[in-house]
Amino acid sequence: MTDWSAYAKGILRAEMLRKGMSYADLVTALAQNGVKESEANLRNKVSRGSFTAAFLFECMDAMGVKTLHL
Repeated sequence: MTDWSAYAKGILRAEMLRKGMSYADLVTALAQNGVKESEANLRNKVSRGSFTAAFLFECMDAMGVKTLHL
């Protein structure tokens, strides 16, 4: 059985690493798109893997990710 939360968390972390972005960088990028998150809240969301698909897409957009390979 697939742990989808861990899978989503892994995708987000991998893209952050690929883009060379820290959590602070992602918070700044999200804020530029009108998404307000604190760094601590973002870390907790990602750590738990408890975020919506919409939030994952907001993060991908903020990082400039246009294509995901699943």
